[in-house]
Amino acid sequence: MTDTVRIVGAPTDYGASRRGVDMGPSAIRYADLETTLAALGFDPQDPGDRSVPAVEAHDPGRADAKYLPAIESVCTRLADTVGDALAAGATPLVLGGDHSVAIGSVVGSARDADIGVLWFDAHGDLNTPATTPSGNVHGMALAAILGLGEFADTPWANAAGVDPENVALVGVRDLDSGEREAIRDHGIAAFSVSDIDDRGITSVVADALDAARGRDGVHVSLDLDWLDPTEAPGVGTPVRGGVTYREAHSALERVADAAAVRSIELVEVNPILDDHNRTAELAVELAASALGKRIL
Repeated sequence: MTDTVRIVGAPTDYGASRRGVDMGPSAIRYADLETTLAALGFDPQDPGDRSVPAVEAHDPGRADAKYLPAIESVCTRLADTVGDALAAGATPLVLGGDHSVAIGSVVGSARDADIGVLWFDAHGDLNTPATTPSGNVHGMALAAILGLGEFADTPWANAAGVDPENVALVGVRDLDSGEREAIRDHGIAAFSVSDIDDRGITSVVADALDAARGRDGVHVSLDLDWLDPTEAPGVGTPVRGGVTYREAHSALERVADAAAVRSIELVEVNPILDDHNRTAELAVELAASALGKRIL
């Protein structure tokens, strides 16, 4: 990991079903992101948000993959921005926006590289247009990255440097039938909240890290709905029974200890639904743990 963290705002809500998540990057910045990074010894660089036209400027188009051309445009430019940050020797920290921005983050991070992906999320995000119950692309981000189903024919979305066997889902608790099938068919490591209950977070994360191997490091994708809604109320798709505050920090601390963190994204913070910016503040704290912050 480098001494420079390049902050990249991607204020989208094209992929989500509830408005407000496009304000997530501002909320995370407001939660003292730069000050926190500087206190860890990093040089935070923030050139601002990528330009994202308001959702009202677009037609949703097809019902099984809403706003897909707009998402393609954002993610194509985001991939270039992430790739440029890495080429300049910086660690990209992408602020979403809904989870569809992960397509751009991972494609950019995996460009000319072999990486693993750690996906901390209540959901699998492995639906395709053929299996989605909602048509919301934030529930298809990982499927797009892996080129599953229809996404096999969308080069802008496929991350060539990511193998399904080097992806680990951690803490999932709300999977659709098509997602369960994708996990089985493609050998994706998936650890549910039941696994965390049975074995403890540190054991589960150790196995996830073993699965998410990459010669050039790992990409950490952190959806704040991974945590229990009592901890992170400001998310659009909350699911009861998520990880606790301490479990989340412990998990990200283990990632920092064991893995070469190549890139990170924080997604699905919705300030409209939040309580005094608690979820954005938590996002900053967890990013700090992933980047090496410790109590002692």
